[in-house]
Amino acid sequence: MAEFLSGYALFLAQLLTLAVVLVAVVGAIIGMGRRGPRADGLEVRHLNRQLEEQADVVRRAVQGKERFKKALKARTKERKKERRDKDKTDRPRVFVLDFKGDLRATATSSLRHEVSAVLAVATEKDQVLVRLENAGGTVHEHGLAASQLLRIRRRGIPLRVAVDKVAASGGYLMACVADRIIAAPFAIIGSIGVLAQLPNFHRLLEDKGIDFEQISAGRYKRTLTLFGKNTEEGREKLKEELVEVHELFKRQIAEHRPQVDVDNVATGEHWYGATALELKLVDEIASSDDWLLEAAKDKELYQVTYKRRRHLPERLLSGAESLLSR
Repeated sequence: MAEFLSGYALFLAQLLTLAVVLVAVVGAIIGMGRRGPRADGLEVRHLNRQLEEQADVVRRAVQGKERFKKALKARTKERKKERRDKDKTDRPRVFVLDFKGDLRATATSSLRHEVSAVLAVATEKDQVLVRLENAGGTVHEHGLAASQLLRIRRRGIPLRVAVDKVAASGGYLMACVADRIIAAPFAIIGSIGVLAQLPNFHRLLEDKGIDFEQISAGRYKRTLTLFGKNTEEGREKLKEELVEVHELFKRQIAEHRPQVDVDNVATGEHWYGATALELKLVDEIASSDDWLLEAAKDKELYQVTYKRRRHLPERLLSGAESLLSR
């Protein structure tokens, strides 16, 4: 009897714990829904200040409190002197944009706002650095993202793309429009090709006695389908469309990077940064961090980010999509 009561008490404790967790989760979701998303908007961070503050933490630990105070006082005095000297304070600027791609290049909606904001204030003596991380995806959406970067070049503002991890397929379609591309030694570069793939369940449905009906107007309105019987004509038409997109991809590279032997690299292969440099797909081997540290010596660095506030259902779906991608 005692053993039964002990087991029953443990069961009740577990049930109560589960109920508390469920109530907390539901309460959090309801609270988030009531608050609603905050307004969209731009955020600008002065990266020189951020880098300096990080370095000061180390300086204080290394130099000691008294020496650090003296150095800080001398630096503050120098800064005041620079503010009085217009030639020193009117330094060129670098506007830093971040683009983290997915299959549908959803970050393009924020990129449009960021580019428009930068173009409203940037001059030809300034620069734009795009820290790009993009493994590719749909053609038309990555093409739109590339066209946003082209807006910068067409205004005569130097554009640099930094690839720390990957710029492949649609990612390289974006990167190749830059004046210069820098890449980390093991960044993945290239994959200049076009791919289409889908499963076909026609035989499975046929075995189960299920008919699939599809009505269309136009000979090539649909080439390959998931459930219908695919034909050689449909396969050839889809391949023709892929070849056309591939030619457009190659043309974009040839236009913006004439130093590249396009036919040699447009094989769908990818390369690491050091090899990509040999193939002239990139111009320099470095990380974006190293480049920014060097640029901060004589330039003002501003990170421009457009924050788009998403509703709760959108955030949940985005999390699920990210999980599936991984």
